[in-house]
Order: sequence, then structure tokens, then C-alpha cells
Amino acid sequence: MIDEPGLEPNARTNSTGYTSDRGAFSPSCQSAGDCEPILQSALAGNRISSADALALALHADEDSLFTTANEIRKKLHPDSIVTYVVDRNINYSNICTSVCSFCAFYRKPGDPEGYVLSLDEIHEKVDETIALGGSGTLMQGGLHPELPLSWYTEMLRSIKDKHPSFYLHCFSPTEIHAFTTVTGLDCEQILEQLKNAGLDSIPGGGGEILVDAIRKRRRSSCSTNEWLEVSASAHRLGIPTTATMMIGLGEETWMRAEHLERIREVQDQTGGFISFIPWTFQPDNTALGRKISERVPAREYSRWLAVSRIFLDNIQNLQVSWLTVGMEEGRLGLQRGANDLGSVMIEENVISVAGANHTATEKLLRDTIEKSGFRPGLRNAGYRRLPDRPVPVTTGEEIA
Repeated sequence: MIDEPGLEPNARTNSTGYTSDRGAFSPSCQSAGDCEPILQSALAGNRISSADALALALHADEDSLFTTANEIRKKLHPDSIVTYVVDRNINYSNICTSVCSFCAFYRKPGDPEGYVLSLDEIHEKVDETIALGGSGTLMQGGLHPELPLSWYTEMLRSIKDKHPSFYLHCFSPTEIHAFTTVTGLDCEQILEQLKNAGLDSIPGGGGEILVDAIRKRRRSSCSTNEWLEVSASAHRLGIPTTATMMIGLGEETWMRAEHLERIREVQDQTGGFISFIPWTFQPDNTALGRKISERVPAREYSRWLAVSRIFLDNIQNLQVSWLTVGMEEGRLGLQRGANDLGSVMIEENVISVAGANHTATEKLLRDTIEKSGFRPGLRNAGYRRLPDRPVPVTTGEEIA
């Protein structure tokens, strides 16, 4: 279980040991001038509060905010290398029992557009990824109500048997939580079997905003505490994970700061989050998009990116989401706290159908990094640096 340092006397808890939603709170100050001491304190290495984070996001002078985040990035990554990964998103199935209003990808069981990839189809995608210079896959699907755990373990094991060094970054905490319902096993038993079959790490999908007041309105499965407990269980078993935050779901701004607080608390106790990735809701073809059609403005995203770098003092890597905000904002994010430009994404099926139509080649990512004054660093999904190499000639110096 997770410890609860500093728990207020009247805070509510549940069986996992996490605090429940703590309710709305106000920023610690109301002006740019009053934010300056917070920024100076953070730059000196002191931890800021969630109320401070909210104040910075809402009121800090933009140049001071971005400069502080950039200086903190320099302290964490003094080598001037910005990393990226060449991999693909393999979505093994779109059949899902969760009804998430922000998702355009899922299909309900029995829908004629539902699918489950065959093992041969998955292996074909893996082989193609390797041929294109990819190091691994981010694999996610819907919450399938019938696939047994053996389907997942046999699939992972078959990939590792054929390609032992191929990195498997698979199954979000929401999927792991759903596996408990299908199998009757607890999440640690499931994670142990997946790890033994070849799972290397877990992506942070399904995090959205870790405040149940908004989660209950946007998704039908996996509460805040359940998502955090799966992540912490993975960490205890030596399985690293990433964490995400999706903004623009109609949440209040204090909820974003609360989300950051919940992530930092778990990281204090487990140390297992290897990266944090904030991104923006894409409304196209989604039920929620009929209510919220406007995308989060780029400057608002950049402010929360910078705040994330300042607040999450215990997470080494911060990735900017060029997929949802575009490559130019991705480039600017490298001057606002981010040290990672994410993936080429040889294939992506979930966010793109909701309107994230930005695309990139490996050459574009490298050029963007270099034009920003950094050196490109190839990595895998576990943030382990890989030997640099020319962009694969098999793709005409570009990966589509």
C-alpha cells in the first residue's frame, strides 16, 4: 500500500490507502509579482506546493515561467541532448467495455467495426518496425471483455522469442485494471505474469485527469486510486511506467494541479515513473467534442508543460506532445522544460482519429531538435539511450 505523508485529519481514504479527491483549492497568490518568489524558490531547488503550481499556471509572468522551467531542465539534463524514440503504436484491439466520452477509437463488443489483431498481424507489424529502424512498440487496446490473460502473455513471449531486444512498452493501467475483472486475479499477479512473458514497461494511458470529480463524467472505468495503485504495483515489481495528463476535458484548473500532486506523491514513494507526458484533448469524432469543440490554446499548454517541469522535481524526463500541439509548439517546448520530443510513431490509431493530424519523420524530429540548439539522442521507450545511427536508408532517410 501507499503511505500518506501529511494527510489532513479530515481527509477521506479508501482501501488502497490513497486520499480521495481533496476538493477545489485556490492558487497561493494572485499576481505575476507574487509568483516571482515561488519561481526563485523552485530554481533554488525547493519543492513547490500544488497551490503554488496553480498560481504559476494562472498568473506567472510567461518569460519568467519558461525561463525557470528551462533552467531546471538544464540542471537535470546538462548534456544538451534531447531524446526521441522510433517505435510504433500497435493497437491490438478496439473492442472496449468502457464508454469514454473523449475517445473516438473504441467500439463496443459486437460492433461490426470491432477487431482483434491476429498474432501473425502483430508479428508483421513488429518485423516492419524493426526494418524501419524501430526499437520497440507501445501496445495498447480497448478493454476487451473476453481475451484471457494467456492471449497477452503468449503474444509477448512470442515477440521476445523472435526479437529478444525488441522493447515492449504495453498495456496502460486502465487495461491492467480491466484484466483483473476478466481473470479474477489481482493486479500484482497479472503484472508478474506479464513481466515474466517479456513486458518491459507500461505506458501511462488512461490517466487523463486524476480527480474523480471529472473522471466520473468522462469515463466509466478505472478510478483515480485504481490507476495509481496499478502504477505503484508495477513499480514495486520493478516495472517502470510513464505518466500522462490530458488537459481540455472540461476540468477546472485546480484539478490539473491536483493531478500533478497525485503523480508526485506516488513517485516519492516508488520512484517508478520514468517520464511525464502532458497532452491535449482532441475533440474530433468524439461524444465530448459535441460539447467541447475548441482545442486547448498552445500557450495554455506551454504554461502547464513548464509548470509540470517545475513541480515534478522527482521525475527525470518531460516529454512534449508534438502529436497533439504540432511540431512548432513541440520545438518551443524544448525551451520550456521538456527534454524529450517523443516518438516518430510509425503507426498511431487512437489520437489521430480524434483529430491529431500532425505527422513526423525521424529526420524531422532530428532537425527540430538540432534547430532548437540541442543534440538528438536516440532512446527506447524505457528512456535508455541507444547508439546513434544514420536515419535508416531503407526509408529514403525518412520514416513515414
